[in-house]
Amino acid sequence: MPSAHHPIFARLYPRMSRAMDQGGMAEQRRILLAGLTGEIIEIGAGDGGNFAHYPTTVSHVLAVEPEPRLRALASAAARHAPVPVTVADGLGEDLPAPDGSRDAAVFALVLCTVPDPGAVLAETARVLRPRGRTRFLEHVRAPTPGLARLQRLLDATVWPPLVGGCHLGRDTAATIEQAGFSIERIDHFLFPPTRSPVSFHIRGTAYRP
Repeated sequence: MPSAHHPIFARLYPRMSRAMDQGGMAEQRRILLAGLTGEIIEIGAGDGGNFAHYPTTVSHVLAVEPEPRLRALASAAARHAPVPVTVADGLGEDLPAPDGSRDAAVFALVLCTVPDPGAVLAETARVLRPRGRTRFLEHVRAPTPGLARLQRLLDATVWPPLVGGCHLGRDTAATIEQAGFSIERIDHFLFPPTRSPVSFHIRGTAYRP
């Protein structure tokens, strides 16, 4: 299975993730995962920051992470998760799961980073059971022209190389709908709470009709 290598980002990410969780992202993760049941696939698991927040109604999580260092950290986190977690190498465009085998898919700060989010969502639809849900937590394009313009400038220059391919200015909700999903719930929030190019986030649930 092909891998993605971002060695500098992979070294920095665990510290960044801990700081974000302490600042309130842990609660956003808990809300994102609340109520999930059955067999889950998490795409882009990073260092396993979501694992501690899965409810015990989940029977198994297949956590896919292409970056080797982060995948090793996720494997360590899986040993302490409240539910069974299997960590696997893989890319969002080629998930290591059979057709129609998962009850829900989880994205947390991932669709901003993958090269082709539409292709990843199409592959996600393949592995979901009929009416399977997709949970998403993503930072997105700012609603004001000035900040959106600044996001585009950052995306075209320094931001993706610094932050593992991340793009600040994607309209992820629109991309989810263009991939054939229907959004049944979406919440907008600022994190951090001050308005900046990195603050605009969405959290929600979508399904394939």
